[in-house]
Amino acid sequence: MRFPKVLVLIALLSPAWAGVVEDVRGALAQNSFPAAETELNSYRAQNGVTPEYIEAYSWMARAALVHGDYDQAAAYAKQTRALALEQLKQRPLDAEPRLATGLGAAIEVQSQALAARGQRVQAVAVLQTALRTYGSTSIRARLQKNLNLLSFEGRPAPALRAEQFLGSKPPVLTELKGSPVLLFFWAHWCGDCKAEAPILTQLRSEFAPKGLTVLGPTRLYGYT
Repeated sequence: MRFPKVLVLIALLSPAWAGVVEDVRGALAQNSFPAAETELNSYRAQNGVTPEYIEAYSWMARAALVHGDYDQAAAYAKQTRALALEQLKQRPLDAEPRLATGLGAAIEVQSQALAARGQRVQAVAVLQTALRTYGSTSIRARLQKNLNLLSFEGRPAPALRAEQFLGSKPPVLTELKGSPVLLFFWAHWCGDCKAEAPILTQLRSEFAPKGLTVLGPTRLYGYT
């Protein structure tokens, strides 16, 4: 079978590492950091440091954090952030979505690694500083979310805006004071959120008769 010359040319011109983010994530899903490093090194040797490489590298930090290796996670996050800052000398953060994703993940991991080691004050400072720097960019929501996770613990939950809702109108949180409330923040594109739905259903079935209220706040993301 002979292929058209155009198809052969496209195949030859297509980069071998077009999916480095997916390749790195696939290796990490198999708990193979060496394989992920090999993918990164191969891509960098061919293409140099690109926003795609930075996003792929940020997954090293995220994976190390999940494994509880906080020192290694912090090291990967620091390197990711350094690479991103070099890129920012050439382009705005939001000129390339992968660059924003990589930098946001690096700051997130850095703060979470500090918090996991008991350095909550330092973790909050990292996020507050980043918000002052990147508060007008697309990673603002990500930074604020992480700051909320660290600073809201032990405090009353802030009021929720419920202009739109499914089912009956949710109660105001102040009306539920003294009763157990589970707030589950989710997004329609989040696979992990969907996977946890049966758990929430079980919790509600078992504990709602005992007073538990389950609320699932989300937001409109500008697309369907």
